[in-house]
Amino acid sequence: MADINLKAQSPDRDAGAAAGDRSGEPAWDIIELLFYAYRDFVGDPDDVLAEFGFGRAHHRVIHFVYRYPGLKVADLLDVLRITKQSLGRVLKQLIDEDYIVQKAGESDKRQRLLYATAKGEALVAKLAGLQTDRIKAALKGLDAAGADTVRRFLRAMIDDDDPDKVLQIVLESNRPARRETR
Repeated sequence: MADINLKAQSPDRDAGAAAGDRSGEPAWDIIELLFYAYRDFVGDPDDVLAEFGFGRAHHRVIHFVYRYPGLKVADLLDVLRITKQSLGRVLKQLIDEDYIVQKAGESDKRQRLLYATAKGEALVAKLAGLQTDRIKAALKGLDAAGADTVRRFLRAMIDDDDPDKVLQIVLESNRPARRETR
C-alpha cells in the first residue's frame, strides 16, 4: 500500500469546484475521481490481459480493431495518438498470436486494413464484459436522463477540435458500429 499522507480537504472547497465554480481553484475532487475511475475501469481488464502477456496498449488496439472492422493502420494511429513504432510492436504481437489479421486494401493494395479474428473477438468480449459490468454498477440507480448526463460529461471532456474519424462516429451515434460478417 502506498505511503501517502492525505490531509482532509474542506468539503465546501471541493463542492464549489465540482459545481463549476470558476474561482481558479482546481476541481480536485473531480480530477481525483477521474484518476481513480480510470484506474479501476482499466484494472479489471489489466488482470485478464496480463495472463496473455498483454498490456493496455494491446487492449486499446484490439478494442478499436474489433469495433471498426477494416480500420486502416493510419486511422488507428490517429485514434490512439501513438507513434508507428509503438503501434508496430503491439500490432505485431496481436497478429502473430492470431488476435488480429491484416489485409491489403481492395482499391489500394498499400493500405493495411485490420480485422479482429475469432480469438480477438472473444478477448474483446471478455474485456468489454468486465467494463460493462463496472459501468452498469456505476449507473445503477440513475434514470435514462442521468445516464445521458454522464455521456454528455464524457463527450464534453474530449477536445472539440479532434479530427479523429472514429471519434466522430462514436460522437454522432449511440448505436454500435456496423459489424462485418466473415
